[in-house]
Amino acid sequence: MRWGIFSKFLGIVLAIIVVFGYYISPLALSIKQGLDLQGGTHVVLEAVDTPEAKVDDDAVQRVIKIIERRINELGLTEPIVQRQGERRIIVELPGVKDPEKAIELIGKTALMEFQDESGVTVLTGKDLKDARSQIDQGKQNLVAIEFTDEGAKKFADLTAKNIGKRIAILLDKQVLTNPSVQEAIPGGKAVITGSRTLEEAQRLAILLRSGALPIKVEVMETRTVGPTLGQDSKDKSIKAFTIGVLAIVVFMLLFYRLSGVVANIALLVYVLLLLGVLKGLEATMTLPGIAGIILSMGVAVDANVLIFERFKEEFRSGKTLRAAMDAGFHRAFGTILDANVSVMITAAVLFLLGSGPIKGFAVTLGLGVVISMFTAITVSRSLLRMLIHANVVKNSKFFGA
Repeated sequence: MRWGIFSKFLGIVLAIIVVFGYYISPLALSIKQGLDLQGGTHVVLEAVDTPEAKVDDDAVQRVIKIIERRINELGLTEPIVQRQGERRIIVELPGVKDPEKAIELIGKTALMEFQDESGVTVLTGKDLKDARSQIDQGKQNLVAIEFTDEGAKKFADLTAKNIGKRIAILLDKQVLTNPSVQEAIPGGKAVITGSRTLEEAQRLAILLRSGALPIKVEVMETRTVGPTLGQDSKDKSIKAFTIGVLAIVVFMLLFYRLSGVVANIALLVYVLLLLGVLKGLEATMTLPGIAGIILSMGVAVDANVLIFERFKEEFRSGKTLRAAMDAGFHRAFGTILDANVSVMITAAVLFLLGSGPIKGFAVTLGLGVVISMFTAITVSRSLLRMLIHANVVKNSKFFGA
């Protein structure tokens, strides 16, 4: 009996358990959650033809980029904007508190125009460089705008020619404000008044900064997932995860005894590594993603099952525990590699051809397979070799053989 090796084994196992118990909860909770877990709003937009602009691929792509900019300005966490077919755009807003205002913001055309009294448009939103909401000294909510160099020249010329007259500022053909020009404004800066609240001024500034949509879009479907439903999905996912882990732990202990203990310790390392990688990639956890994690845990244990079964066969052929363990890992590696490559191919196809939720499932499944290879071949092997070399237990039955 080698107590030094056995003490090292126990120390490593205890360290893994302590680290797992300390980090698992904060690590799992720190991963961003998708719409199906925390609730939010699901919106389907469709681009439509108008006499002024026809729908084409380039226009739809520009709409997606503008909508993404608008949503990012709102400060929402992990929104999803993706194309569906030729004309439809799917927008998912997890955790959004005011879906109506969010929908109004992302779907608004936001065509800004500066017109003189005769109704001639002299400047448009394309001439803007920046727009920011402000509160002036009189506690008035307004939007301070700044023009591009070319826009500043147009604005200076417009104000110089219309002293004593009014200039209308319109958004989507609706007048925002209609101020009277007192003097020429050459600085390329102006303000838009008329916002009732600062929040309204902020939304207007976001629309102007992000630019106008090149084509008209209509809201075809709105579906709200409430926080209660999201929490219910989360609770059921946690329950499924817990049952799955317990079933795996019990199975490995019953069939493989001390080898099963090693496999279960390696499984703890696997879960920590997988969650850590997802956190590092800033992935968004969804229900399909959780399903991918649970399935990949089965794949991780499957690798250990192949190794331990081969280990038992080698021992029954007359080899010592130490030689049977080395041979079992070596000869099972080819089978494990073939099986995992097949799963990786499937995950790659799902990721390349699937939509958002399917891609989430493919990512967690693919990452799980890669990490399971590491834990099965490295962690399990190192711990099992250390346990056998310690020579604390000599009876092969305690190793499932």
